[in-house]
Amino acid sequence: MRLGTIDGVDSAGPLTVGVDIGGTSIWASVVDGDGQVLDSAHAPTPHSADALERGVERAVRELAHRHDVAAVGLAVAGFIDSDRTTVRFAPHLPWVDASVARSLGERLGLPIVLEHDANAAAWAECHFGAAAGGHNVVIVAIGTGIGAALLIDGRLYRGSFGVAPELGHLQVVPDGRACPCGKLGCWERYCSGTALVETALELLAADPSASTVLARDVAVDPGALTGRRIAAAAEDGDPLALATFADFAKWLGVGLATVADVFDPDLIVICGGVGSSAPLFLDAAREHYARLVTGSGHRPLARVRHTLLGEAAGMIGAADLARASVSDPPGDR
Repeated sequence: MRLGTIDGVDSAGPLTVGVDIGGTSIWASVVDGDGQVLDSAHAPTPHSADALERGVERAVRELAHRHDVAAVGLAVAGFIDSDRTTVRFAPHLPWVDASVARSLGERLGLPIVLEHDANAAAWAECHFGAAAGGHNVVIVAIGTGIGAALLIDGRLYRGSFGVAPELGHLQVVPDGRACPCGKLGCWERYCSGTALVETALELLAADPSASTVLARDVAVDPGALTGRRIAAAAEDGDPLALATFADFAKWLGVGLATVADVFDPDLIVICGGVGSSAPLFLDAAREHYARLVTGSGHRPLARVRHTLLGEAAGMIGAADLARASVSDPPGDR
């Protein structure tokens, strides 16, 4: 295919599409070789496997109708096999042992590459964003749940079977909140967009007389409460929302201390949908992390940075990995 052109200017390499498939939304973007997003499409995440595949197909076709694209990368919130062609399991998605790359490739007539969404975000942050210059880097992608990625000397570490590191499902509370993965007390059940809602409801249940904007929202429609609504209320000074984010920051610090104990990274990057609200929690989380890490006060601490690419990181990384698959010989991806 031709190199993509925008306003008559060649992009740095072929244009590719990156699709970030999360538990609530599908975002697809055309991305050039410099990591720039040129065009996007968006849709809710369907609840059946076939509908999800058709939803991705529609989003890619919409973009391919407007741009000449060479390949598609999918950033998936789930376990990807070592060949990056099959979704083994995804706690928030309907795909189970699904040969997504083959099926979508047949539908679209384009090469398809799968990647764990946090790995895709890590790749993008390493090449275009906040992880540039890091030696050993942990990416924590906070959205519907928690995704995580590990870069060692700039190389993605996927483990022996392609599923590492599943940090969101480390148990932080024995017999704690139930998780869709089947366990209890997983980190993401206390530190995610879903966790924000559950914490806010628990705090409200503990003090039903609380007079706050969120309390009034819940009284009108309990199902309308979302992480974004809580963030907006916190920015406006709502006390229940601020207490919710204080709890969130505590659990983020707990998890980061565990991550540092295991991996001893020099850099941790926070990204994902909830990451866009970092001013509400990141400083407090850093304090909890610095206090809780083993050897506190007697060891160097990893820098904890906020994403430079925002919610587009997964799409940009998936698109770049897809570009590498059609442009370059296999390397340190």
